[in-house]
Amino acid sequence: MMENRSIPNSVVIPVLGYSDVAGAAEFLCRAFGFKQRLLIGDHRIQLVVDGGGAVVVAHSDETPAAHSVMIRVGDANAHFEQAKREGARIASEPVDWPYGERQYTAQDPGGHIWTFTQSIADVDPADWGGVLK
Repeated sequence: MMENRSIPNSVVIPVLGYSDVAGAAEFLCRAFGFKQRLLIGDHRIQLVVDGGGAVVVAHSDETPAAHSVMIRVGDANAHFEQAKREGARIASEPVDWPYGERQYTAQDPGGHIWTFTQSIADVDPADWGGVLK
């Protein structure tokens, strides 16, 4: 795939709508650890996260659609504490799941749902009812 300095080096890039683009980007950086990559006018900001993920914050006056974004983190507990301290609305606190992940879920000021997940064990999907193809 050709590289282009105008787009994050990620294969999947969610674009999330917010009425206040700058405020949303600032919150996501402060609470969830994103870093601003590229500002495009006052209507779009590219954000990246350590490990190679990216998201675009774009202007929208519409309410967010039913969706969520999942981000892998190295320490779910520390990430949770930072998000809570910075004012994220916590939907569920960190919990260990039988599929080997520790996860918590938060909502940002734009109403978007974010699940942050930390791998805590290498579990065979068959052990919890999953079917690996």
